[in-house]
Amino acid sequence: MPTGSTIIRSLDAARLDIPLHVPFGISGGAQAVAHNVLVTLVLEDGTIGYGEAAPLPAYNGETQARVLTALKKIGDAVAGCHGSDWRKLAAHARAPAGGSGSAQAGFEMALLDALTKRDGVPLWRFFGGAGTELEIDMTVTTGSAPEAMAAARDIVRRGIRMIKVKIGGPAGAAHDLARLVAIHEVAPEAPLIVDGNAGVSRAEARELIAGLKRLGIAPALLEQWLPKDDLAGMRALHEESGWAVAADEAACTAADVRRIAHERAAQVINIKLMKAGLAEAFDIVAAARETGLGLMIGGNVESMLAMTTSACFAAGIGGFSYADLDTPLFLAENPFLGGFTLAGGRLSVAHIGRGHGVEPRVA
Repeated sequence: MPTGSTIIRSLDAARLDIPLHVPFGISGGAQAVAHNVLVTLVLEDGTIGYGEAAPLPAYNGETQARVLTALKKIGDAVAGCHGSDWRKLAAHARAPAGGSGSAQAGFEMALLDALTKRDGVPLWRFFGGAGTELEIDMTVTTGSAPEAMAAARDIVRRGIRMIKVKIGGPAGAAHDLARLVAIHEVAPEAPLIVDGNAGVSRAEARELIAGLKRLGIAPALLEQWLPKDDLAGMRALHEESGWAVAADEAACTAADVRRIAHERAAQVINIKLMKAGLAEAFDIVAAARETGLGLMIGGNVESMLAMTTSACFAAGIGGFSYADLDTPLFLAENPFLGGFTLAGGRLSVAHIGRGHGVEPRVA
């Protein structure tokens, strides 16, 4: 049996239910409560690491119940193993994870938090130390044009420059165009990331592009408007609009990224730790850089814990042009202490001294 203080003594998972100020709506549905999972990993020397799994049924069908089951299996598989070779252990966890990307991410997050705490290293430095700051956007979720206008006003008041707008779903292109016009009226200089979460048809995409061009609104990025398997459509979307396209749901693995690059389907890749974990996220970054694709960091509906880990990942690696790490601003409660700081749209992890710097509040 392995010896040494990096042996994993235990891995526990508990429900982490956090209400939102208002439901967070995307094309596939809305979430009023973030039904996430808190992961607690203990090393043999007593060092504790924390992770968060954030399933989002409207995004990829994952549920809290599925994640809890997967993490129980991961815990059984990794107990007594050395944690120091974390990528080898991450690969070992994939079979018991059963395809749950958020369970995989929660485990790897807790493991790396424990290891870097033990070594006295901040997670942003572990990831490469390239930087400690990012500029984030803030999201206007699905809803009416007046709601979109009010949300945009709030974003401007916060001092956040870049606005992300959720579109798609049953309301149709005319509805979304009215919302985009309302946002542009409030924030005419704001770069717009228009995110369809794979819920826009080709016909609706053509209608939206025509409407935006007619109104003189040029988005900075069209994020995953079309179904994830429609790579030809994504390529045509870029060619017909002249605007950059980002792949999200279509880009869950490094192999996906290489296929997207080969098909010239996107110019930017949205990397989310919840898709397949941190080890795979490293491989996705490498594949994107090899193929000349730009980098974006994003997430599901995550608390300060997971979002700070993603911030450390992107800032530490460097080269991320877009950072969609705003969901802690939507949560009505913060069950944690620590995490990134935010001044307007400028996010910083420079003050974090060990691990990701986030701890559960003690009741």
